[in-house]
Amino acid sequence: MLSGNVKTGYFYLTALAAAIVIFGSLALTPAKAGKPNSKKAQIMNKDPNQSQKTLKTESKGQASKEVNQKVIFAAGCFWGVQAAFDDVNGVKSTIVGYTGGHTINPTYRQVCSNTTGHAEAVFVVFDPNEVSYQQLLSKFFEIHDPTTLNRQGPDVGSQYRSAIFYFDENQRKPAVETIEKLQKSGKYKKPIVTEIARATIFYPAEEYHQKYLQKKGLSSCHIPTANNTSDKINFSDEQLRKMLSPLQYEVTQNKATEPAFTGKYDKFYENGVYRCAVCGNRLFSSESKFDSGCGWPAFYEAASDKNIEKKIDTGYGMVRTEVICSHCGAHLGHLFNDAPQTPTGMRYCINSAALNFEKEK
Repeated sequence: MLSGNVKTGYFYLTALAAAIVIFGSLALTPAKAGKPNSKKAQIMNKDPNQSQKTLKTESKGQASKEVNQKVIFAAGCFWGVQAAFDDVNGVKSTIVGYTGGHTINPTYRQVCSNTTGHAEAVFVVFDPNEVSYQQLLSKFFEIHDPTTLNRQGPDVGSQYRSAIFYFDENQRKPAVETIEKLQKSGKYKKPIVTEIARATIFYPAEEYHQKYLQKKGLSSCHIPTANNTSDKINFSDEQLRKMLSPLQYEVTQNKATEPAFTGKYDKFYENGVYRCAVCGNRLFSSESKFDSGCGWPAFYEAASDKNIEKKIDTGYGMVRTEVICSHCGAHLGHLFNDAPQTPTGMRYCINSAALNFEKEK
């Protein structure tokens, strides 16, 4: 027989032991992983630098099988890059977006300002049983020019840079080796400038950018005219309105003139090249820029006569010579022969809104 105090103590010890067993078993039982509630949550994970391990599935009597992997490519306008990878057998999904920069939750307009550090990129999910990572690398180099720094065709800016954002060493090493092999092959006359960087947070782009070419029934970002030898580029009105600011659109498409002394390049004299804001065509060099006092950027000669067109403009009751981009037809400004202080005596009076400046490297 046990005394009352001993009975009580025995009861509490028994209860405590039972609690330890119960809670201990709960702590050792793996919790079920919660599923992300959106595709964006899957991409913007807390640890985007975590190594991508090859997962495997096994069933009785079957060999292990690799499941989907991911990689991020940047090769210029992400509309065309997405369409190119969507056509690859074994690619399960693609999302266009922004990565590699410093701005949190950037918008398309912010990225186009060339101030966010982000690249237009495509997040590719693929099945390695159907298409290898090496095959995707081959496709990547096939669809763009990896030798142009911060540019693809008419698109100019760091957001259009060539880049491979890898998730682990199994992706980094083949990328480096592929570039070395291509460089030694002599296929490219200039050095390959493709950036190879560890993947960071990927921000999906606005919904209207997703599968853009597919939605519009287009085959590429830039649609050439019927004369493929002319280097002419046509953009749809919808494309132009998304690419350009309202002022840039009015100036280049409707021949508007920005107010005098308001343009960002009026009193701007850094060394470099001025390109068409619409298509990236090389228009003027800083070497020919001078201060005419007119309130707009002034140049005494074009970088190349082939890159501009001139035609008579009789608007507003005046007869002037209009200056147009020869590649895309964008209105740039007017040409005057009222600058005797310059080597040519000519003054190209150009809207800042029609230009993008590329600093001399």
